[in-house]
Amino acid sequence: MINQLLKSISFIFHPLLMPLLGVIFYFSKTPRFIPEPILKAKLFSVTILTVILPILLYYLLKTLRKVDSVYLETTNERKLPLLLNCFIIALVLIRVLPQNEIPELYFFFIGVLISTITCFVLAVVQFKASIHMIAAAGFFMFAVALAIHFKININGTIGLMCIILGAIATSRLHLKAHKPIELIIGTFVGMMPQLVLLNYWI
Repeated sequence: MINQLLKSISFIFHPLLMPLLGVIFYFSKTPRFIPEPILKAKLFSVTILTVILPILLYYLLKTLRKVDSVYLETTNERKLPLLLNCFIIALVLIRVLPQNEIPELYFFFIGVLISTITCFVLAVVQFKASIHMIAAAGFFMFAVALAIHFKININGTIGLMCIILGAIATSRLHLKAHKPIELIIGTFVGMMPQLVLLNYWI
């Protein structure tokens, strides 16, 4: 029962979903008026590029026997998917969320790109940082930054996010997907770019 629950946590909070959750969170909290057609177009585009396209690419890579599982369990499996994801995020920045439209989301995705590049470099040197923790920690830092930026009280949400971060880390350890140091480095790689980039939009 516990094993199934922890597997479910890893699946529900999959790294692919975190950029989209960041966009949804932003649109749900921003006090700025954004026309509904633009909001829907941005959400649709981000969903296609950051969720649907990577899934299709994963199945292509699996067919070509470049990856074995969706969790990318070895550093060699990670390299090509991470590299492709860098190009996808760059496409989001250029075509969907340019800096002059929604700067908060632009710098959020810059942070995501930096974290992804860092994770790729670590994979090249045979270190398997937790992609789950990178994605979740980056989203957490962005949510905290939005609360400060817009002066809104989301203490309950932040508390829930802390519990979720702990649950993800517990899940990855229980499933023997990562060592503690890989979770710690993953958290650092996810949070730091978002923290550094605060200087550009807060």
